Amino acid sequence: MKSIWIVDDDQSIRFVLEKALLRENLPTRSFTNPRDVLTALNTANDENGPQVLVSDIRMPGGSGLDLLEKVKEKYPGLPVIIMTAYSDLDSAVSAFQGGAFEYLPKPFDLPKAVELIRRAVEESQREEVAEERMADTPEMLGQAPAMQDVFRAIGRLSQSNVTVMITGESGSGKELVARALHKHSPRAKGPFVAINTAAIPKDLLESELFGHERGAFTGAQTMRRGRFEQADGGTLFLDEIGDMPFDLQTRLLRVLSDGHFYRVGGHSAVKTNVRVIAATHQNLEQRVKDGAFREDLFHRLNVIRLRLPALRERKEDIPMLTRHFLQQSASQLGVEPKRISDAALVWLGNFAFPGNVRQLENICHWLTVMAPAQVIEPKDLPPEVGVTEGGLGEALTPLAMPVPSEPASAAGPAMLGEFQVPAAVPMQKTSGDSWELGLEADAIALLAAGRHDVWDELTRRFESRLILAALAATRGRRIEAAQKLGIGRNTITRKIQELGLE
Repeated sequence: MKSIWIVDDDQSIRFVLEKALLRENLPTRSFTNPRDVLTALNTANDENGPQVLVSDIRMPGGSGLDLLEKVKEKYPGLPVIIMTAYSDLDSAVSAFQGGAFEYLPKPFDLPKAVELIRRAVEESQREEVAEERMADTPEMLGQAPAMQDVFRAIGRLSQSNVTVMITGESGSGKELVARALHKHSPRAKGPFVAINTAAIPKDLLESELFGHERGAFTGAQTMRRGRFEQADGGTLFLDEIGDMPFDLQTRLLRVLSDGHFYRVGGHSAVKTNVRVIAATHQNLEQRVKDGAFREDLFHRLNVIRLRLPALRERKEDIPMLTRHFLQQSASQLGVEPKRISDAALVWLGNFAFPGNVRQLENICHWLTVMAPAQVIEPKDLPPEVGVTEGGLGEALTPLAMPVPSEPASAAGPAMLGEFQVPAAVPMQKTSGDSWELGLEADAIALLAAGRHDVWDELTRRFESRLILAALAATRGRRIEAAQKLGIGRNTITRKIQELGLE
């Protein structure tokens, strides 16, 4: 990974941070003044640039605030942490609102400083993932008539600032449409900011949207800009708007009405110029009837409605999308792209894809990692697609694996090719929703074979499948895979080593 750049004229500060970060396997590069940092930035590229910048506020030869301003011009998404004495804190807050990732008052607690830098690293890596996805992914793919209607609608809206409501099932590509609307609008040079209102706890959502002032609540040590301020001059995409808490809907309505809002704990109105694009998979009309969504907000958002078709409504696009995702996944993982046979495409075309385009993309990532040959055949498709000898709709459980005909020797476990299913315990066939039955069948088979490590064996296989699926879905990015699984970064690294998945 790229290094953490530390800028401070105090050698003891640099030394302490360098040693603490190296213990966390975080590489560092140190500077004594802003001038040297700017020189290094001018010759840096994507590989040797900074992951995070940690800078003092007052140094001989330049100010940390001036450095911040110049760094943001070259690396607008780079997290910058400003180290400042308590006497400088107020001036620092007012001087670069929205510029710094966070403040680190001196003297600081070293473990807390390392944790703050760790959070900044994770934020930087999330930004890199988002930028890669935008750069690598074409705007939209589709030849089906339903998608052509969507493309025509985007074209008609290209020079408009009107509010748009995008509806469609989860995974159908609503954010992709929102990005296309932004890219072809007069606001294209402004920021595109997306937020999933269903993914953020209610207590934090208000601060995420509108920002907060220093001291507004416990833990609010600095002023922070919300998404509305971040999107000023551009587009704000509010995904899953139907899940927004009712009391926040009132605040959102006011912003849409006059463009003004207050930060949490603030007393001065903030003006913002933002185009709002909303999206939902829910029936908002029914939500209004149920009293869960404000009718006036519904009408304010529902100026232009754009419906995205489910993938099962545009099956003629499946071959093109599959080949695109296989190519994209191979490029991300640095491997040769796999090809897919016509027979396998027929099976994919007959699958309902409840997860829509996102599910197809994840399947292609899985195939890139797991398919044994360069040409993907029906037997290589994941169990959820349902390719078995019994026909469509039946699938072997993902955990169903044969057990050895004889106990493993002391030299080690038997090879997979030597495994067979005992006649007394037939392999279970289950639907994709009842993989637990397959797990139970595996347990019975292993117990019948006289194994005494059933718990460890099945746990190992279960964890391996989960981690491999997450890595396939995130193109091999461990931190993002850990986030999707709901486990820690250190946990996934340890498990990969323990399970031999390197």
